[in-house]
Amino acid sequence: MKAVRIHKFGGPEVLQYEVNVPLPTLGDTQVLIRTSAACVSPVDVMTVSGKFLVKPKLPWIPGTDAAGIVEAVGSQVMKFKVGDRVFCAGAKSGAYAEMVVAEEYQTGFLGQDMSFNEGAAIGVPYCTAYRAVLQKAKARAGETVLIPHVASSAVGLAAMQICKSLGLKILVTAGTETGLALAKQHGADVAVNHREKGYEDIILDETDGTGPDIILEMAGQSNLQRDLQLLSVGGRIMIIGGGGETKVCPTTFMVKEATVKGVTLSHATDDEWTEITAGLEAGVQYKWVKPVVDKTYPLYQVAVAHEDIIVNTSGGLGNLVLEIQDPMV
Repeated sequence: MKAVRIHKFGGPEVLQYEVNVPLPTLGDTQVLIRTSAACVSPVDVMTVSGKFLVKPKLPWIPGTDAAGIVEAVGSQVMKFKVGDRVFCAGAKSGAYAEMVVAEEYQTGFLGQDMSFNEGAAIGVPYCTAYRAVLQKAKARAGETVLIPHVASSAVGLAAMQICKSLGLKILVTAGTETGLALAKQHGADVAVNHREKGYEDIILDETDGTGPDIILEMAGQSNLQRDLQLLSVGGRIMIIGGGGETKVCPTTFMVKEATVKGVTLSHATDDEWTEITAGLEAGVQYKWVKPVVDKTYPLYQVAVAHEDIIVNTSGGLGNLVLEIQDPMV
């Protein structure tokens, strides 16, 4: 099969487009997907560079998120059949390939209305957002959520759509007019520019002075102390991203009786994955899952996509997707 592999760690130049890569092995609990599209993420870029927390064994096919048509199913798979349109998160064999293998519990029905390009952009961003909002923050209708820097994060945009479906009031920040407009388009009730002095006062005014009940933080190394100051008493902060160290005042935790949790999919159980996938399938069916695709590339131009992430030419306003093939269905 055609696929992209790396044989050493480094920059985009180590991504090798190959035409004779062995097919992945299908396990009893897994689904084999003929891939139409795969999403390119910052985690892919970090892993290719060798700077991610875990280094894969080489040679390695990058990518976790894909969409396509079920080609075969394992002997214990009951949910899917050959020909189903699906999306997957956490592809076991790597998503930058014509065929991928994914666990049944990490695979969801795509339906007939969503494109494969959009389906490939569901994956980890929406699964992470679902885990943060529902499984960790235990969000409830009527609460207020703050999502800082929302337009620069696929997870932030996904979280906004999930929160809107649950009936939360959504406050977001962005650094550009384009980002603010995108946030409003995808359900933000209040969108403020975090580059403007005094934006914190607007957030407090919009929560009647109490602060948001939940903050979904993508840059904890920069914002955690500010988050604690803005948070409501008894509020919850979910740390979804943020490399590097930061300084916080322990007294702020005490005064706010704040809960701060880290969020990662790597610790999700099989049952939690099943819940996540079912929730997102409902979002696809009822059309509140609306992935944002900014750019598409043919598979052989994967190095260009990685370079675009590194230099941020897209401005962070959507996902970058590799078009691998068109199953014509």
